[in-house]
Amino acid sequence: MLRLSCLLLSAVAALGAHAAPAAPSETLTAVLARWDQTEHPDLRAVVVMQQGQVVAERYYNGATREELHDVRSAGKSVTALLVGIARDQGRLQIDQPVQRYWKQAAGSAIGPVALRDVLSMRSGLAADDEEASSPGNEDRMDAARDPKAFVLNVPRAAPPGTVYRYNSLTSYVAGVVVTEAVGKPMDVFARQSLFAPLGIQRWQWARDASGITKGQGNLSLRARDFAILGEMVRNDGVYQGRRIVSAAWLRDALTPHVAIGDSDPYADGYGYYWYAKTHDINGTPVPVRFASGNGGNKIYVVPSRQMVVAITSSAYGKGYGQRRSETILKALLAATP
Repeated sequence: MLRLSCLLLSAVAALGAHAAPAAPSETLTAVLARWDQTEHPDLRAVVVMQQGQVVAERYYNGATREELHDVRSAGKSVTALLVGIARDQGRLQIDQPVQRYWKQAAGSAIGPVALRDVLSMRSGLAADDEEASSPGNEDRMDAARDPKAFVLNVPRAAPPGTVYRYNSLTSYVAGVVVTEAVGKPMDVFARQSLFAPLGIQRWQWARDASGITKGQGNLSLRARDFAILGEMVRNDGVYQGRRIVSAAWLRDALTPHVAIGDSDPYADGYGYYWYAKTHDINGTPVPVRFASGNGGNKIYVVPSRQMVVAITSSAYGKGYGQRRSETILKALLAATP
């Protein structure tokens, strides 16, 4: 009880208040109000859920609850959920090579790579989104007239499973594999097996010039629906009593399979298109799993607080977007018992 009181008093003091501590939901609302006026007017929304209920939400800079927002690479984490659902349905196995499902990949560098290594960014292909000159750089793939053919021509740079290189090409490949394994476009599969069961009715997922749903991103959602995805993950694959994806898949997907702390200031480890980070909050370690997209788009899943924080932001290409989202998360955690 003493620890709870200290946490709440600290949160109020940080806000410059002198009254008695407010109820937790009121405290969270006050925390979110800090970002009403900032120098960068591109934060869109923050939705906080605890134990399956929305306990605080705020919209910024003209955004509304109904706004569809492009969450960029956070869509990769949704692709990982769809891989898991296809696996649960017996449609694919992640220890099998890409070419088992995408037949045209046979003979290419990506063909013999196990899907497990595709999901953990260890395909071994010469694809690095941090290097503009990389043969498999995302911008090059996006500019290609036939992105599928482009992928099949990207060479190998390292043995599969040995080197982590963040890139969108391999998550695009995961989307192709899902499409081939289930026999329908991935966005159609998403509607039937993920979004509709979650009650998500308004969304958009772009396809590329090859007609392939972009497993690497460009998924647009409402902020509340973004949070619902996180709540399902937090609840081990169940939402409102309905099983969406297996708990076993989520344990595997959210387990860090590669340490990335040396190269990523916002994460300690990487699973299957999901990140892991442990934050020190008032002297207490708080493990977090999260989806992340350019500009600061995030789904933070915090099991120890039974909490999900969804943030939408259009600070695309701006480094402060990622920093701001992490700051919002830590402020919320500091104000939550």
